[in-house]
Amino acid sequence: MKRIIHFSRFFLPAAVVSVIIAVSGIVSYVAMGGFNLGVDFQAGLIQEIQFAPTAFRLTYNGPGNASISLSRSSLDIVISGAGVDEYTHRFAFSAYPVQGDLVRALRGVEGLNVTDAASAGASSAWLIQSAQSSPVLDPSNPFVVHYLPPDAAPIRIEDVRASLLPLGTVSVQVLGTPAERRFMIRMEDSELGRGAGGIPSEKIVLALESARLGEVAVTRSDYVGSRFSKQLSDQAGLLMSMTLLLILAYCTIRFRIQYAVGAVLAIVHDALIMVAFVVWSRMEFNTITIAAILTILGYSINDTVVVFDRMKETRRMFPDDSTVNILDRAITETLSRTIITTFTTMLAVIFLYIFTTGSMKDFALCLLVGMLSGVYSTIFIASNFVLSWDKRAQKREKKKLGNR
Repeated sequence: MKRIIHFSRFFLPAAVVSVIIAVSGIVSYVAMGGFNLGVDFQAGLIQEIQFAPTAFRLTYNGPGNASISLSRSSLDIVISGAGVDEYTHRFAFSAYPVQGDLVRALRGVEGLNVTDAASAGASSAWLIQSAQSSPVLDPSNPFVVHYLPPDAAPIRIEDVRASLLPLGTVSVQVLGTPAERRFMIRMEDSELGRGAGGIPSEKIVLALESARLGEVAVTRSDYVGSRFSKQLSDQAGLLMSMTLLLILAYCTIRFRIQYAVGAVLAIVHDALIMVAFVVWSRMEFNTITIAAILTILGYSINDTVVVFDRMKETRRMFPDDSTVNILDRAITETLSRTIITTFTTMLAVIFLYIFTTGSMKDFALCLLVGMLSGVYSTIFIASNFVLSWDKRAQKREKKKLGNR
């Protein structure tokens, strides 16, 4: 006969530990002024920039309109407009491996002017398209195409922060590897409103280039208004509440009310653990974090339902056995399945954490913490609540019998 592990002996100490962590997380949330909100939940400007020199500049004064599209394998010039047959000039980097060849080919397009060609021998695959200006080429406002050689010297984040100090409080984060020289810059709405004309995104670029750190290519620029950020926060709260209600309804139909409440209590516990972790680590709280928390809630409830299913089966097999023995037996019998499933899933998440950066790395880290919390809450929180409910029900039943 398989040895039964008496998990119920640790229900009380585990509950105390959980309460301490949850309360500490809430206190830390209040003491630290809440989450380290990302731009998704905080009105302001976010820019992703890359320090890269200019490869060449393009203008167009030919018939119709011309727009540029740059990918890893080619550069396309699309000619369109009234009275002009739409046509795409595709310059594959395999045919034009260096920028000198590419520039000579571009100059063959009618009305397309190429200036400031800086490095004829540089690889065409190093080109970077800036998002700072419209991809539609203008006859007077040149479109700048940047490039970044793989041996470019890294730029320190401290130097980037120092160059932006005159603009006020600005958050800077490294993106990718140091060799990519990519940074995310975030400025709150309160800082954008300083001064008569505010602080447009162009001033950020000007401040960086004035510090002589190098030319700047803006790869992404977004502004989130205060109304949108509040709406997003409200929707995130509503989404979490609806998730709990649906799980409560499902478990009530599938099992009994005590199982449903125990399952909801377990995922609330997991959510509080995640809140404590995000607050303590000062990880940026954004839509990726919300996605991680919802993923963890789904993972946790799946594990809980498996244990509860085994409890139902065990109850049918041993109808006269006590609830505590049924709980211990069910958890023990599903333990190997829980360990194998969690371990294999964590292997994938660990590799995701190791080989990614930025928001994806935070997402993987949240999943790792949440998976451990999900297994813990299934065994020591959900099961503990079911046991406590049954004990109280038995006491009420004995009290009724004693009063007769």
